[in-house]
Amino acid sequence: MSSDTVVRVEGVSKCFRIYSAPSDRLRQYGVRWIQHALPQAVQRMLPQHLLNKEYHRLFWALRDVSFELKRGESVGILGMNGAGKSTLLQVVAGILKPTAGRIETDGRLAGLFELGSGFNPEFTGRENVFLNAAMLGFRRAEVLERFDEIEQFAGIGDFIDRPVKTYSSGMMVRLAFAVQVQLDPDILIVDEALAVGDALFQKRCYQRIERFLADGGSLLFVSHDQESVRTLTDRALLLKDGQTVCTGTSSEVVLEYRRLLHEAENQQARDVLQYLSSSGKPRVKPIEPVVVSGDEKEPQEAAVSVAAPAEVEAAAQVRSRSEDMSFGDLDVEVLSTTTFDARGEACNLFYPGDEIDVRVQYRVNNPIKGLNLGFRLRNKEGVKIYSGGTFNDDLLPTRPVGAARTWDRQFAEGEIIELRQRFECRLGEGYYEVQSYVTQEKLLVPGHQRMLHWVDESAFFRVSMNKFERWYGGVCDICPTMEVKLVAASAEAVKGECVA
Repeated sequence: MSSDTVVRVEGVSKCFRIYSAPSDRLRQYGVRWIQHALPQAVQRMLPQHLLNKEYHRLFWALRDVSFELKRGESVGILGMNGAGKSTLLQVVAGILKPTAGRIETDGRLAGLFELGSGFNPEFTGRENVFLNAAMLGFRRAEVLERFDEIEQFAGIGDFIDRPVKTYSSGMMVRLAFAVQVQLDPDILIVDEALAVGDALFQKRCYQRIERFLADGGSLLFVSHDQESVRTLTDRALLLKDGQTVCTGTSSEVVLEYRRLLHEAENQQARDVLQYLSSSGKPRVKPIEPVVVSGDEKEPQEAAVSVAAPAEVEAAAQVRSRSEDMSFGDLDVEVLSTTTFDARGEACNLFYPGDEIDVRVQYRVNNPIKGLNLGFRLRNKEGVKIYSGGTFNDDLLPTRPVGAARTWDRQFAEGEIIELRQRFECRLGEGYYEVQSYVTQEKLLVPGHQRMLHWVDESAFFRVSMNKFERWYGGVCDICPTMEVKLVAASAEAVKGECVA
């Protein structure tokens, strides 16, 4: 193993024996005892079908998984429930022994797994800190030096001297995380445990993890929170049924994970329809969108417009993103995404105060209504700055009475439509990625959508600043109203007024 590699996993597989009943485990043990303890002559006298019978089935939680974790690097592990993420981390941590393959680690390893792991529920929090640290290889004197920091970071107050069995789930993970990170391990493993903490504690945890990485630590991170994986890790791997689907940068793997979720949702929907058809049960009639009656006129500057034939041809020509950057059912698909300035010219460099016009063109492949056209904006660190579209506008309670909604409109096959979203540039300095999408919203409330097409990296632009005209730091300019007032005069000033 090279000097900069702290974890190497080579062809690791893990198999579990699954028994239908506890008695089957005893029967299997009896068969193994007969095969190993009795002479061959005696075994030949016994019924062979009993000696060869297996009372269990094999479940392969992992199959031939390989990856490396380098010093100072963070790697995320994604996958649906049952994909083998937790099993992989437990094998790396040495909690489970692999059925096949090899694992090498270099450095002190600390793991934050399911709640309560490594804690004795009868011991107090203080006693469990010393117990947990001893399991990590720390001496009592070392723990005493760091105990105040551990107690302060956990922030559980007097509960530190109460039995752990009286703790809430949030308090338990607070103490566990405080022990793991304050003892400065070389390799930190986090398995979805931070999800039970409150918002303030999660913020402190992520800040501590970022400092841990900046100090040269290495992180293995499992979470269903795609944003955390994208922003907190450098690389990632995606597991499905115990096998590696793909590896790459966190953004690439998150996209593949979303595609996997989309396929699973579609398969579930197909299974439900097949069940309803085979069982003879009546299908649930989908709720039709409410169409506003009367003669509806489009607003003079509509958010969605039909593109001219020349624009359609141009959009088809500039469509450059490959298929592996997108997913969806493709009843409606994204053709192109372009950023324009206030003069209507294509532009990818903007300054604070400029108008940014994001135009996304779509092609309708099947007649459809209930559409939501939109885009998402991320900075170079992967932080989501904005995500929204026509559905957000359709839900506004302040919409004029009778105003047309995109959600109500029926689009015909072959139509090319364009979404224009204009906004003032208040973004921080740096590079930005546009992700374009179109969904079908089943109901006029959030949370009932079907992804028609999602495209990563559909456009890019940069924001720069002339610091002599307008300057600010951070993600965006919040444009505060500033006022400076004198609320108390100094003692010298008051004394001078009295003398005068």
